[in-house]
Amino acid sequence: MTRIHIRRDQSAGTISRYIYGNFSEHLGHCIYGGIFVGKDSDIPNVNGIRTDVVEAMKAIHMPVLRWPGGCFADEYHWRDGIGPQEQRRNMVNTNWGGVTEDNSFGTHEFMELCSQVGCEPYITGNVGSGTAQEMSEWVEYLNSDGDSTVVRERRANGRQDSWGVKYWGVGNESWGCGGIMRPEYYADVYRRYQNFCRKYGDNKLYKIACGPNGADTNWTDVVMKNAAFCMDGLSLHFYTVPGSWEHKNKATEFTKDDYIETLAIASRMDQLVTDHAAIMDKYDPDKRVGLIVDEWGTWFEVEPGTNPGFLYQQNTMRDAMVAAVTLDIFNRHCDRVYMANIAQTVNVLQAIILTEDGKMVLTPTYYVFDLYQHHMDAKELACEVEAATLGTEKFRVAGVTASASEKDGFVTVTLSNLDPEKADEVVISLPGAGEVTGRILQGKMDAYNDFGNSPLKTEAFSDFETRGDEIIVRMPACSVAELRVKI
Repeated sequence: MTRIHIRRDQSAGTISRYIYGNFSEHLGHCIYGGIFVGKDSDIPNVNGIRTDVVEAMKAIHMPVLRWPGGCFADEYHWRDGIGPQEQRRNMVNTNWGGVTEDNSFGTHEFMELCSQVGCEPYITGNVGSGTAQEMSEWVEYLNSDGDSTVVRERRANGRQDSWGVKYWGVGNESWGCGGIMRPEYYADVYRRYQNFCRKYGDNKLYKIACGPNGADTNWTDVVMKNAAFCMDGLSLHFYTVPGSWEHKNKATEFTKDDYIETLAIASRMDQLVTDHAAIMDKYDPDKRVGLIVDEWGTWFEVEPGTNPGFLYQQNTMRDAMVAAVTLDIFNRHCDRVYMANIAQTVNVLQAIILTEDGKMVLTPTYYVFDLYQHHMDAKELACEVEAATLGTEKFRVAGVTASASEKDGFVTVTLSNLDPEKADEVVISLPGAGEVTGRILQGKMDAYNDFGNSPLKTEAFSDFETRGDEIIVRMPACSVAELRVKI
């Protein structure tokens, strides 16, 4: 039996809606085929953007979408992706598969996608191979309504009014594919580039500096010490890679031990956020600078027969449990974590959507985002979990994870039974609890949705009862549930 104590009088703050963001890179079939098919495609689309994918993104109220990368961002020159498509410059995507990039999906197409979805754009600028002028003019192209050559160029390309893009990343993984920089050097580069990303009108930019790779606390310390005064966010990248980078797990063929190892690695996000937040607190005690976890998720072997550079992997209930564990961590750290972006939206790594020509399937991870929607912009509530652990000394994880929030007269509780074999009775202590409704996602740890066979989805859930201030929930093995409690 597991006990959960929810404290309505204790809160870390408001859970930012942007924690539920996504990431889309020019990688494999994320953009081309996954999101963008062109206006002449037989696949239903609006201005070249797949209607089915847009509707799926809208249904979970996707709040923000990061683009164009990733490693691709630091070899992307934005002027190659504007103007008549037949005149756009081609390049070879040297990071991902060595395929030709025709730049038919560029700035205007990305902004059209965000408009159709109703989400905020988050653009990562090219620091690795670009210039400060190039990034400055991209900001101007998107945000200015002044009478300049750059703005006239935008208008000639069909957009009269500025878009007002708020979120800007200054480089990506500058410690790695974005330039192999030292933190001292990057801090100076960041300071210079951000200085030329101007505010136009009332649109104050939210400038995001490249943060650490996983547990590299020295990077955080150096960059915060030297540049915190002129940044609004600091990124963090962490992938869940069971096995090793050289010998990764397969996405659908794995053992119970592999499953528990995966969840134990995903749970390390809690310590990473704690450690980096402590360093940020030294230089930013008022927590003005947000921690932006703009790449996270599972990374397995690619599916057999696919291009290794396309990073296409199936998505099982194991991925769903990783998503639940991770989102609960972000919710609990909402005093510092302002935004997160799962990698990636369509057809790449821990995708929420898979496509194959005109077919589309929603993954178990998608349904976790569906279950967590009500946490957006809600007051986080302290949620203490007393649960048995799973695994061995090397890889151990709590058997149940949960988070809670309150908004509009309801408390939302998301809870997951991570045990792949055994159900669990979970007793939730919540003073003032009234009527309860629930939804659930459940299945075997290696179950997944595929084209023509999609058994996994959210369903109504009612296997619980209330006794005074307690809610007794019978959680099936390998399941994620949302409870909506009237207060």
